[in-house]
Amino acid sequence: MFPKRLTDGYRAFLGERFSREKDRYEALAQHGQSPEILIIGCCDSRVSPEVIFDASPGELFVVRNVANLVPPFETGGDYHGTSAALEFAVQALRVKHIVVLGHARCGGIRAFADDTAPLSPGDFIGRWMNLIAPAAERIGPRGDTDFSDYLTRLELAAIENSLNNLMTFPCVRTLVERGKLELHGAFFGVASGVLMVRDPETGEYRAAVEDMPKRVSMFSARRVDAP
Repeated sequence: MFPKRLTDGYRAFLGERFSREKDRYEALAQHGQSPEILIIGCCDSRVSPEVIFDASPGELFVVRNVANLVPPFETGGDYHGTSAALEFAVQALRVKHIVVLGHARCGGIRAFADDTAPLSPGDFIGRWMNLIAPAAERIGPRGDTDFSDYLTRLELAAIENSLNNLMTFPCVRTLVERGKLELHGAFFGVASGVLMVRDPETGEYRAAVEDMPKRVSMFSARRVDAP
């Protein structure tokens, strides 16, 4: 049977949000979507971009995968889900912003960092998470560092790595260099609700809202997910 939770949620949607925004849905159906922002987020059920940014239908074009990763540009292989969505957003929708949205306590990042994780080079998650190997090399070995602190640093470094990979796509690089497309990094604390935004000049992360003065450097990260 279809999950009752989904049926109940759909019924509530019809009676509340859809009723309030019926005109918007009709306009979107008739004229199509034209979002200005592409968000590349994690498929983690705790981190919904539409919820975090209080977005209405049609405002955000969202791509979600394990650990919010962007692969480098390449034309080999067989399947390129994230790359295809990126190409569509940039070339068809002509978005003006791309946000790589990472988050605290990411299971995919932990799977890569934890040597005891039940993954092998041949499985889907293990092979996918190898995309952050350059990020891990960049921050160096964990050493005696607290594991939670190391994971935060790796989560932030993975965002940086995805931003670098975005620039390997010719369509992205061209538009960025022409000033028609901007790339952003952001980091969400699941427990705290704090959203950190990357400074493109320094690589540091600062609270998106001014009355939250927390600040974290990509290579000297502190916990930003304390309740």
